[in-house]
Amino acid sequence: MPTHMGALRAPPAGGTASFADTARWAAPAFMPDLNPSVLTDVVSEALDFPVPLVEVEAGIHVLELFHGPTHAFKDVGARFMARLMGTLLPSDRVRTVLVATSGDTGGAVASAFHKLPGYRVVVLYPRDGISDRQRRQMTTLGHNVLALAIDGTFDDCQRLAKAAFLDAEMRERFALTSANSINVGRLLPQAFYYVHAASLLGWDQPGPRFVVPCGNLGNLCAGLLAHRAGMPSAGFVGATNRNRAFVDFLETGEHVSRPSVPTSSNAMDVGDPSNLERIRWLYREDPARLGRDVQAVAVSDNETARTIREVHERTGYVLDPHSAVAYRVATRDEGGSAAPTVVLATAHPAKFPEIVEPAVGHEIPLPSGLARAMHGKEHFIPVAAELGDIEAAIS
Repeated sequence: MPTHMGALRAPPAGGTASFADTARWAAPAFMPDLNPSVLTDVVSEALDFPVPLVEVEAGIHVLELFHGPTHAFKDVGARFMARLMGTLLPSDRVRTVLVATSGDTGGAVASAFHKLPGYRVVVLYPRDGISDRQRRQMTTLGHNVLALAIDGTFDDCQRLAKAAFLDAEMRERFALTSANSINVGRLLPQAFYYVHAASLLGWDQPGPRFVVPCGNLGNLCAGLLAHRAGMPSAGFVGATNRNRAFVDFLETGEHVSRPSVPTSSNAMDVGDPSNLERIRWLYREDPARLGRDVQAVAVSDNETARTIREVHERTGYVLDPHSAVAYRVATRDEGGSAAPTVVLATAHPAKFPEIVEPAVGHEIPLPSGLARAMHGKEHFIPVAAELGDIEAAIS
C-alpha cells in the first residue's frame, strides 16, 4: 500500500472531461513519486477507451467499465500496469507475470502484456469456474501467454500464486511479478474511474453513493483509496453473491476464511478475499469508520437473474450478472440516501450468454474483442492444484 498520496481537489475540466483526461489529472495524486510526464504518457497509451456514465433509471447511474480491449473493468489496471512496467523496468531479463483469475483478470492481463518484449504471462484459472468466453480470452493468444487450467477453485489459484511469490527460489528463477490486485500498480489506477464518475456528477459534497460488485475486494479498495484521497462520496456498498465473507465481516468484525461457492456471478466467487487485509489497514487508526463508510449486502442467484430480466423489461438496459448483483442492491431501500447512486458495471453482458440471454429473451451481440477470441485456437495446460505442478508447467 502507498504510505502517502496527494490530495484530490475539484478537477479543472468539471463534468466534461474524458476518462483519459480525468486519469491524467488524478494520477499524480495517487503516484506522487513518479514523473508526471511518464504518468501522462502511460495514461494516454493505456486508457484510450471511454468509460460512460449512463443514467438507467432516475438517480441510478451505471458506470460502464467494459469498453476496453477485453470488455471488463480489469483492462484499466492491467493496461496501465503493463505500460508503466514496460516504461520503467529495463528488459535485462524475461519477467514472468503470474496472475490468478476468477474470470476477467486473466484475460485483461494476458491482453495487456501480449507480445510485450521482456515479459511473459502465466495465468492460473479454475478449470470449471469461468465462462467459456472468459477462458478463450486467455487461451487463444499464444506467444508469451501461458494458461494453466487448475483443478480447483479460484481460492486454490490465489493460494498457489501467493505460495509462488513466497518461494524465494521460484521468485528468482522466473523473475516473478504479480498482476493481481496485490500489486498496487494494478490496483491504484482503478481509483481513476471512481474519480471520473464523481467528476461527471459534480464535485460537490456529499458526492455519489457507489455500489460495487465484490469478490476479492480490490475494486472496493480502489474506491476507498479515492475517497481517502479526497474524492467526495456519500458512501460505498459492497454487493456480494452467496460468497458473503465481507458481509459477515462487517456484521461481526471477524473474518473467517471459507471455501468459495459457485454462483452465476462467477468472478465474485471468492471465499477468502485478499484485499480485506488492505481495507482493514486503511482503517487501522479508526476501525469504526469502516462501518460508517461501507455497507455490504449479499444477493442470491435468483435475485440476480430476476434483476437482469426486470431492468431490461423496464428500461431496455442489459446487465451482466455481476453488475446485476450491484444493481439489485442499489434499488433496495438502504436508508433513503438522496445522493445519486453509481453502480459499477464490471463486464460486458455478452461474456455470460448462458445467464443473460434467457433472462432478456434474445441474443447479445458479441463486441469485437470477444468475437476475435471465439475464432482462435485454444492452448492451455491442465494442472493439479499443487505448487510443484505449477513450477513444472512454467519451466
